[in-house]
Amino acid sequence: MRFSINIPNFGDFADPRNVATVATAAEQAGWDGLFVWDHVLHRQHRGRPFGDPWMLLTAAALATSRIRLGTLLTPVPRYHPQQLARQVATLDHLSGGRVIFAAGLGGPIEDEYRSFGDAAEPRLLAERLDEGLELLRRFWSGEPVNHHGRHYEVRDVTLQPATVQRPCPPAWIGGYWPRRPPMRRAARWDGAVPLFETAPHGHVPDAAEVRDLVGYVRKHRTAGAERPFEIVLGGATPPDAAKARDVIGPLYDAGATWWDERQVQTGPDLVRLPPVLRRIEVGPPMA
Repeated sequence: MRFSINIPNFGDFADPRNVATVATAAEQAGWDGLFVWDHVLHRQHRGRPFGDPWMLLTAAALATSRIRLGTLLTPVPRYHPQQLARQVATLDHLSGGRVIFAAGLGGPIEDEYRSFGDAAEPRLLAERLDEGLELLRRFWSGEPVNHHGRHYEVRDVTLQPATVQRPCPPAWIGGYWPRRPPMRRAARWDGAVPLFETAPHGHVPDAAEVRDLVGYVRKHRTAGAERPFEIVLGGATPPDAAKARDVIGPLYDAGATWWDERQVQTGPDLVRLPPVLRRIEVGPPMA
């Protein structure tokens, strides 16, 4: 099992220097990854500074040499695919092939889409997500792309360089369980990053629900899929190692392959650097 640190892209973490500090501490303490949020607007956190996630991850890449880096998660329909493809490919080169790309619809949908005059109908956004993901995969190949779809058009475009990771960086898909469509989408890619309606951000999901989800995704995996498939869960674990193992053990047994350490979403600690550094220094659960 692998372990990552999860931070928002606002508050103290809008500053790339603070994100570089987090990344360095995580690498030194034996964590396997660092993931940041990808928000432009989140009215629940209005009044706080926000940082661009790709700039934040650039600072993290320059400060480290081992840990995996990415967003959890990027709302693909909010981007132009060609812009996003270049940002991810550039970070993949800068980091030496350490990017993990996590995608979904994002949210809050009203904040991230409608506030800027964009469509906010979930079915439409889901169509743009699927079409955008396929375009990203093709752009990352470095091969010529021609595409005429419902939402995007590309005419004889080759984006170079291709990503370091071949055929492309691992793509994880987020969504709420027990909603089935996002997990069927995840089954077509490289990992599932579920949120649970019974476990808000920072709270530990129930192992029985995890087993149901893992069984559902495995059932819908493409036959003969060659790349590893990850089940990425998250929450806040106790700093005491034995108690942390008691939390993580049943989830590992249920099929989890990554644990993403997160602050509880309410309260000031979510956006402050010191408590995150204290948790990082304790080390990964089950280490």
